[in-house]
Amino acid sequence: MTRPLQIAPSILSADFTRLGEEIQEVEKAGADLIHIDVMDGQFVPNLTVGPLVVEAARRVTSLPLDVHLMIHDADALIPDFAEAGSDYLTVHVEACPHLHRTIQLIKEKGVKPGVSLNPATSLALIEPILPEIDLLLVMSVNPGFGGQAFIPSVLEKLKAARRLIDKIAPHVALEVDGGIKIDNARALRAAGADIFVAGSAIFGKKDYAKTMAAMRTEASKG
Repeated sequence: MTRPLQIAPSILSADFTRLGEEIQEVEKAGADLIHIDVMDGQFVPNLTVGPLVVEAARRVTSLPLDVHLMIHDADALIPDFAEAGSDYLTVHVEACPHLHRTIQLIKEKGVKPGVSLNPATSLALIEPILPEIDLLLVMSVNPGFGGQAFIPSVLEKLKAARRLIDKIAPHVALEVDGGIKIDNARALRAAGADIFVAGSAIFGKKDYAKTMAAMRTEASKG
């Protein structure tokens, strides 16, 4: 089954002095989701935003909010992020000792659950939980900072993830995040990715619509 490519601009690379406008501009330019990176300075070496920013984003866009929790003790904050208006809440398998419980909590709050894997983390860790989630996020950089270079070995991991999803949980969307550019869009799409998270590749350009259109065109060649 071929699913339409979705593009999720990451606001980590947006101009925060005019964040509302930036979100509205990428929506008008053709974005499918808005990706919000939440970092706690512990699980990853950076500190970003909290539920208030998700709430603010919810007020300015009708697009789904794809909230990526790169934090320890996600359970403590899931209710706040759900109430703020998240459509997806993605947690890291590396940070959740009781992953099934965490996924159930997200569902109880009426939000679609996702699970993310760092580049060196085996897909085997998420196989038991895959039918319970809506989104699998494969990191193609080590999380914590925007603007990093794509790790090429992740392509094989994406292919394996695609096969696993198609076999046991075909409803799950396969997302990739880190170093996504126009020039690797074709390879990523061919590897089976459904959703591209792109930060500096979009917000670093003057014409958001032209950039996303070029990304879709390149991906379609896969």
